[in-house]
Amino acid sequence: MAFRQIAILLLLASLFPLTGYSWGFFAHQRINRLAVYTLPPEMVGFYKKHIRYITENAVNPDRRRYAVAGEAPRHYIDLDVYGDSALYKMPRYWQQAVEKYGEDTLMAHGIIPWHINRMKFQLTQAFKDRNVDQILRLSADLGHYIADASVPLHTTRNYNGQLSGQRGIHAFWESRLPEMLSDNYDFFVGQARYIEQPQLKAWDIVASAHLALDSVLGFEQELTLEFDEEKKYSYEVRGNLTTRVYSREFSEAYHRRLNGQVERQMRLAIHSVASYWFTAWVDAGQPDLRQFASTLSAEEQERLRMELKEYEQGPHLPREEGESHLHQNTWIPGRRE
Repeated sequence: MAFRQIAILLLLASLFPLTGYSWGFFAHQRINRLAVYTLPPEMVGFYKKHIRYITENAVNPDRRRYAVAGEAPRHYIDLDVYGDSALYKMPRYWQQAVEKYGEDTLMAHGIIPWHINRMKFQLTQAFKDRNVDQILRLSADLGHYIADASVPLHTTRNYNGQLSGQRGIHAFWESRLPEMLSDNYDFFVGQARYIEQPQLKAWDIVASAHLALDSVLGFEQELTLEFDEEKKYSYEVRGNLTTRVYSREFSEAYHRRLNGQVERQMRLAIHSVASYWFTAWVDAGQPDLRQFASTLSAEEQERLRMELKEYEQGPHLPREEGESHLHQNTWIPGRRE
């Protein structure tokens, strides 16, 4: 390669660091969409009718992170700030956790397992109220938070490898690997199941992710020692930007060493999302969804437009997790695409 071309690539690399779509754009949408097909017959017709909404709006909570105060902590929990064995010692229920640590501390380090349970109760009430707007909005959002809880790097203050010299690993694990390799995953996860204790289930999801964290960080470090810099990274054009990314060779080697970890966590998320939807519906008395309104209200359509506008015009200050390229094509009924 000519010296001039090399110089240009190096300049571009310095301008556009390793980024990628979050476990938001690609995987969040796929998780929500596939969750619909695991629902029982009494629910699947309603959700399939609205599957485009459920899919496209799966990324809305990430957009709100830049505009709504208190939104960011709903996406993670930094377990390691609470000391050794925090996964096993932390109170499972919100009030007990507040009494032990204080609400300010909890909000500073993430509240995702408690927020999942809160969202489940809200969805149950929406089913009781026969409020289609709320059912769809809460279903899409709940799917997002459950999927986030399934990501190992959402359970640590070292969320982007910034404390271990691995900056960029967040988008690598949750974005590049599934985008590149998930077409070969087995997403047949079986039918949704009733969750007896939704709050404890949320902690089970977090535990599954956190116990995988050492592998996520350790295997990347091991492979970095085996790969030269020019073989670890490559360059791709995304839109009008040339972006430095992890090379296909390095990505596939890392994926093999993880031994199906990303696939397992996506499968867990899909089944868990559907099971929370199902549990909320059962707890609401199993209302006949065939009698519910079939379209969104004008108010909900306008709310979606305003939320998207607020995101597009607002400051984007992500938690350095490779979330600066969120998908912009949220589906709003009547909106031309």
